[in-house]
Amino acid sequence: MTLHMIKLCVGADSIDDLRQWVAQRALSAVSAGLEPQSSHVTRMVPKRVEELLDGGSLYWIIKGQVAARQKFLDIKSFTDEQGINRCELVLGPEVIETAPAPRRPFQGWRYLEPDAAPRDLSQSGDDLAEMPEDLKRELAELGLL
Repeated sequence: MTLHMIKLCVGADSIDDLRQWVAQRALSAVSAGLEPQSSHVTRMVPKRVEELLDGGSLYWIIKGQVAARQKFLDIKSFTDEQGINRCELVLGPEVIETAPAPRRPFQGWRYLEPDAAPRDLSQSGDDLAEMPEDLKRELAELGLL
């Protein structure tokens, strides 16, 4: 059964910021002879790895709203140079824009059931995908999107 994860996208002010970061990581991977991918390191290792890797995505919260997602490629646990256990979330290179959905801030990450995940904007029609991000955010806050 597919399961998703949701996390704050700290440092990104927009989906474009996230896309630039992902593109930079993908280029670094390709230059190192690896597949184009990005990764995010977190402290806690999920217990439900198999479900996350069964078609799951990491949903990113940007400025208080779920805004985009990336598909999981792999989840690896490792010990860093200070001896602290860490988890590397290996993510696909594509940033998929989602319908904005308000979320309160939280620390770390949370599981996200598929029925609670926002839909992809590409499923809503091309008009929404072309709309400026600020306008989509405002319409979502008003409950119109």
